[in-house]
Amino acid sequence: MLRVATYAIAARSCFCTPIVLSRRRGLKAFCSRTGKHCQQQNEQVTATTKNSLITGKSDKFGGVTVHLNEHEFPSDLSEDAFQRMLRDSLSQWRAEGKVAVWLHVPIFQSRFVTVAASQGFAFHHAEKDSSTLTLWLGQGTSRLPGYATHQVGVAGAVLDERNGKVLVVQDKNKTANAWKFPGGLSDPGENIGITAIREVFEETGIRSEFKSLLSIRQQHNHPGAFGISDMYIICRLKPLSFDINFCHQECLKCEWMDVAELAKTNETTPITSRIAKLLLYGYREGFDQIDLVVKELPAVYTGLHYQLYHNRLPMPYENMSFSDKS
Repeated sequence: MLRVATYAIAARSCFCTPIVLSRRRGLKAFCSRTGKHCQQQNEQVTATTKNSLITGKSDKFGGVTVHLNEHEFPSDLSEDAFQRMLRDSLSQWRAEGKVAVWLHVPIFQSRFVTVAASQGFAFHHAEKDSSTLTLWLGQGTSRLPGYATHQVGVAGAVLDERNGKVLVVQDKNKTANAWKFPGGLSDPGENIGITAIREVFEETGIRSEFKSLLSIRQQHNHPGAFGISDMYIICRLKPLSFDINFCHQECLKCEWMDVAELAKTNETTPITSRIAKLLLYGYREGFDQIDLVVKELPAVYTGLHYQLYHNRLPMPYENMSFSDKS
């Protein structure tokens, strides 16, 4: 999923950090038990009532993250008791100058969602076994990031350079009798090229390797995207096997088709026809004319890397260093 927002880019990683919930322990006892100072940058932020202690994780943006599945609450904690704890916690966090609360509620504690809503919380997003609610405590309009703006679909254009044939399928549940490239939605944390390789194999039984990125299509109001926009990426792949064993649950047909024929046929979609023409051009004139190659580079975040897709750089520029004067 993609997210584009000024505050969101920095805040996403900082807000989503784990916390611990405890009961019947004072702030002094808590700090003594952990052996840590409560004034560290990622200090534990506490809100106390007469009978309980809620502990959240703070960040440099002034937010507090609370995970209800990390707690010592009794399993029969009532909604009324939780409401008192949450209300007093919010009062304490406001007094501390906190600007936002992120509340992660596991599905088995969904009864607390209504309680949180009564205190002003709203849904941010939900996953398989939990929902995340937010409350803006700062001044003015909320500056909290929204959730994902896009879903990402990836297709693989598998071109056999020996004969100019490309692997195509006809879906069972989509445009009737239209040839297209095999593909599907990317999994969280999955690189684009890996998605293309996986989807091609699952649909056709053909093994392949990633060569380049060919195109990106963005579509808003996509009917199958649950209200968000759809990003559709097509990759160029090289086949490593050639015997088709396609998935009959997803596909009506699967075959190797001459790329020139695919570029001219009416039995396809506009995007497939367009990419077929692009493939044909690359096949005849050189793939350096059409490829966006991938380069892995170190991120500004320690220990992390990212993949950058761009036109191929000539060697003198690829190997250029900061010391070069020319």
